[in-house]
Amino acid sequence: MTTPEPRPDPFHTRLLQTFRFEVVLTRSGSDDGTPERFTDGSFQECSGLELEADVKDYLEGGRNDGVVRRVGRVKLQPIVLKRGLFALDGGADSALWDWLQGMVAGVLPIARYDGVIAVKDATGAETRATWRFVRGLPVKVTGPALNAKSGDIAIEELHIVHEGLRMVGR
Repeated sequence: MTTPEPRPDPFHTRLLQTFRFEVVLTRSGSDDGTPERFTDGSFQECSGLELEADVKDYLEGGRNDGVVRRVGRVKLQPIVLKRGLFALDGGADSALWDWLQGMVAGVLPIARYDGVIAVKDATGAETRATWRFVRGLPVKVTGPALNAKSGDIAIEELHIVHEGLRMVGR
C-alpha cells in the first residue's frame, strides 16, 4: 500500500507569494499631451497607498437617536518606497537626486511628476494591481548606508507627496 502524496496547502502558498513593485514617473502636464518618461524603478516595499476622509457630524434638532454624517476633505498620505533603485543602463540613475536638488536650489517652476506603481507577481511577468498618483514631489530621499562588504547602491527610502491617488485595473 502506497501512501498518498500530500496535497499542497493553497493558503500556505498564497502567504508565501512575493511581489515586486515597479515605479514609473512621467512629467505632469506636458505641453503636447505626450508623457515625458522621467525614470523607472523597482522597490521591495511600498506604503502610503491610502486615502482617509474626514467625517463631519451634524446634530439634527429633534433627532436624538442618531447623527447625520457627511464626508469632508480627503487626506492623502505620502507614498513611501523602500529599498529600491532607479536604474539606467545597469547603474543607478541620478535623475531623482537631480530632481530633489533642483527643488532645494529653488529652480522654478518645480517639476511635478505623475507616477504609476505596478504590483508585479514574483516572476515580474504579470501585473496584479496598479495605482496612479498625480503631481508628485519628492520630500525625502535616503541613500543607502554604504558598506564595502555589500556594495549596495539602492535607495533606502523615497517619500513622495502627491495631489491624488487612484487604483486602476490591471
